Amino acid sequence: MPDTERLIYLLSQARKRLATQEEYTELLEMVQADETGMVNAQIEAFHGPTAPDSNNPAEWQQLVTDILAADKSRPATRIKPLHWRWVAAASLLLLACATWWRLQPAKAPVPVHAQATPDVAPGGNKAILTLSDGSQITLDSATNGVLAQQGSSKVTKLANGQLVYDASGSSQGKILYNTMSTPLGGQYSLILPDGSKVWLNAGSSITYPTAFAGQERKVSVTGEAFFDVAKNAAMPFRVAAHNTTVEVLGTHFNINAYTDEATINTTLVEGAIRVSAHNRQMVLKPGQQARVGHTDVQVADQVDLSAITAWKEGYFSFTNADLPTVMRELARWYNLEVSYEGKIPERVFNGEIGRSLTLAQVLKGLSKTRIKYRIEDGHRIIIQP
Repeated sequence: MPDTERLIYLLSQARKRLATQEEYTELLEMVQADETGMVNAQIEAFHGPTAPDSNNPAEWQQLVTDILAADKSRPATRIKPLHWRWVAAASLLLLACATWWRLQPAKAPVPVHAQATPDVAPGGNKAILTLSDGSQITLDSATNGVLAQQGSSKVTKLANGQLVYDASGSSQGKILYNTMSTPLGGQYSLILPDGSKVWLNAGSSITYPTAFAGQERKVSVTGEAFFDVAKNAAMPFRVAAHNTTVEVLGTHFNINAYTDEATINTTLVEGAIRVSAHNRQMVLKPGQQARVGHTDVQVADQVDLSAITAWKEGYFSFTNADLPTVMRELARWYNLEVSYEGKIPERVFNGEIGRSLTLAQVLKGLSKTRIKYRIEDGHRIIIQP
């Protein structure tokens, strides 16, 4: 049974930034040793709705960072600021393993003994550029500077790793196409010849002309991409993704077209877009999401835009997500194979996870939610009932 009075004292000292290194370590040990959920309950009570500084999430972020720094077995990690009440609700897992997962409804955690496995680093900036003649360039290992001349465009890798097309000459009527592809565990960004910016998530691709000509700017994507489209009313921008076409004049939007997802989701962040699928056309407003299934189309209002674009900002965000949804995203980023033995555990996840965490850190958080698993061959995860 935890010492409630001592816990409250330690939390008070930490919040006031008066805690010593030994007190931070003691607080971390109390959280990690909690097997009954009592520590988490006390933390939530301590954070209750009348607590001071409720509108200062940066203070709580620094508190967590300081506590994590007391654990010498791993470095402190950057934690995405959220409303402090979310921090309170997720405190146990957050302090224990630097994740923002919370299982709902709350239940006392059951000890899980997962086998040790070599750690897996998170994904990073990795991509393959396929030129018009079929030759390929590995972008993550390519040197900075001009990589190729494609028709009228120079293809340049900037110092920040971004790929840029400079269409300074005449296309002379010849249209060349390039494809950028990210592997599982990779992401990349590029600037198209018209100045439009594109970010590719893991396991994705975009095919595009090296110079835009004619009456439209058309590209095709697989996987997930975020677009910041340069405005040009005389030349509409169109994105094709399987059975869905998105038309824009100038806007920010995200399209998720992974083949292992049930629907193709196009989410408008800013501006206006027209989504066409199954002989239907829908004009979206900011905050709306078009969900294209095999036979139908639905539009959702007021979706969480920060959660949709979280991958671009360096973290995962889950809202009422089931276990398969969580594992699909982790599999793409850590290049994993996921399978299930027997019935899939019914869990609901809410919160955030930094994409800079290693697989071992993420899996430690997973085990805290009473998920059992085993590792095979270092990259195959079998979820057990």
